[in-house]
Amino acid sequence: MKITAIETFVVPPRWCFVKISTDEGISGWGEPVLEGRAATVAACVEELSDYLIGRDPGHIQDHWTVMYRGGFYRGGGIHMSAIAGLDQALWDIKGKALGQPVHALLGGQQRDRIRVYSWIGGDRPGDTARMARDCGDRGFTAVKMNATEELQFIDSHAKIDAVLARVQAIREEMGPDFGIGIDFHGRVHRPMAKQLAKELEPFKLMFIEEPVLSEHAEALREIANHCATPIALGERLYTRWDFKEILAGGYVDIIQPDPSHSGGITETFKIAAMAEAHDVALALHCPLGPIALAANLQLDAVCYNAFIQEQSLGIHYNKGSDLLDYLIDPSVFAYEDGFVAIPQGPGLGIEVNETKVRQAAAEGHRWRNPIWRHADGSFAEW
Repeated sequence: MKITAIETFVVPPRWCFVKISTDEGISGWGEPVLEGRAATVAACVEELSDYLIGRDPGHIQDHWTVMYRGGFYRGGGIHMSAIAGLDQALWDIKGKALGQPVHALLGGQQRDRIRVYSWIGGDRPGDTARMARDCGDRGFTAVKMNATEELQFIDSHAKIDAVLARVQAIREEMGPDFGIGIDFHGRVHRPMAKQLAKELEPFKLMFIEEPVLSEHAEALREIANHCATPIALGERLYTRWDFKEILAGGYVDIIQPDPSHSGGITETFKIAAMAEAHDVALALHCPLGPIALAANLQLDAVCYNAFIQEQSLGIHYNKGSDLLDYLIDPSVFAYEDGFVAIPQGPGLGIEVNETKVRQAAAEGHRWRNPIWRHADGSFAEW
């Protein structure tokens, strides 16, 4: 089998898909995207295609190695997201060619289903108790929300009080066993992160996410010593080498690599194994589209330390198109009792509606995250 063509499709609401075609009529799909940089990642995919076209798609480990190591400059969000989508598509082809789901090719599933959580609250969180109740009524047993709006390095305690009030309202509405993840989103700088983490501890959260930006890993020690709440991060780390220092430091309880950013199935599987060796849990990041979620679930099936899965159905970013819109059979992601079943179809286990994809790509998108500023006019982390 030989690769004959590689095409990218920038589709609403903010995604990029890739299709790899072969001379045997088997095609594979992946989702190479970095939110807000879809066109840049698509350009990187096109550059990498020079090496892949004409080659046997089955040599996935070798192709990954060449795509990563074959350029003098390597790593980072753009490069690793491009590799990720191509890697997903190569695994999709291999599974389809052999009539097996990807998880069977990775040694076989360790679980039949995995717990999922739903996003609530939007960029500047509000009305979160009502939204959590709505999620609970739809069967979800856990939610995640942005903790706060923008925060200065040193800011008013009134903003912390507002966070506590929102979380308390959810806890009172949903009871003591409902899972609540709080995403600091890198908006909170070290001086305020210590305070916020400590103040949130009585609510027995599922985790706090990105309490500080990943480049400030040294601050995690102090934050971990201020509270017992599990600390999660990793969506802005892209390789096993990025995660090496984080895991060795011992101050992260949950890692959140994104298989559409962290080198695809091949690399994320290795990152997950590194985390397991450090007794660290896995909660894959996925506020993206259906191909990304399918790739995530293939990994959830085989990674022992996976415990919950993010998914984007109804997320506030999904305007104009949603998670299920590009699938022939949306029931593959049917949620039940707060869980989703591991897909059992060949490859990634989904069938992409190519006609819909091509129509949507004609529209495309130019999604950008908002640019925020503080009251004094200085830039604020989104």
